[in-house]
Amino acid sequence: MADNSKQTNPFPRHVAFIMDGNGRWAKQRSLPRIEGHKAGVKVALQLVEECVRLPMEVLTLFAFSSENWQRPQNEVNALMDLFLINLQKELPTFQEHNIRMRFIGDTQQFTTKLQQQIRHAQQQTINNTGLTLVVAANYGGRWDIIQAARQLAADVVRGKLSVEDINEGNFKAVLCLADLPAPDLFIRTSGEQRISNFLLWHLAYTEFYFTETLFPDFDMVHLQQALQFFRQRLRRFGRTSEQITSSPHE
Repeated sequence: MADNSKQTNPFPRHVAFIMDGNGRWAKQRSLPRIEGHKAGVKVALQLVEECVRLPMEVLTLFAFSSENWQRPQNEVNALMDLFLINLQKELPTFQEHNIRMRFIGDTQQFTTKLQQQIRHAQQQTINNTGLTLVVAANYGGRWDIIQAARQLAADVVRGKLSVEDINEGNFKAVLCLADLPAPDLFIRTSGEQRISNFLLWHLAYTEFYFTETLFPDFDMVHLQQALQFFRQRLRRFGRTSEQITSSPHE
């Protein structure tokens, strides 16, 4: 029997995160839901700070999904305000830590002020060479695939591409994270075990880690537990365990 304890990838290059459970955390404490989101922001910033110190290239945080618009309007408004305030406040710190910021999703639905701040954050950090922090805002995996299909369809109409030439490579090239490695590790807090329309294309060979911990209670010990889980996984990418043991995947 093959030794499945072999560490084929001792550390993930890219970690994708659904920060779930803020509202439940607040409800347990008889607090307004926005207080749970504020507590979640603090943990998210601690998570970014910790990841800067780790040999990690990319951290993707699911900040606001395309489905989150269905929440009560007062909660959506509060989330948008929280997003804008913290983006303005934390940008100097991100610069100090050499963090490159990227935003993925249909940001055109945000207020003009928030769109301007998003563009500003990306422009100010574009030359940074440390951790790439990807913020998925008004993002949905289905939206990502549809917008990629539209780009390829437009190329076909313009005669730049034939239908027969469409393949996995050029489809991937027009997805939001085309220039970044696919996530190695996906983490979701609060006990939910689904991906909720997040990075549908990109998670094909990602290792999934679910924890019952609500996100505002997620600390760096929990992060290390998730990383330890990843180190114990044998990533086969369609091959057999015997093949991996004799020739680890690069």
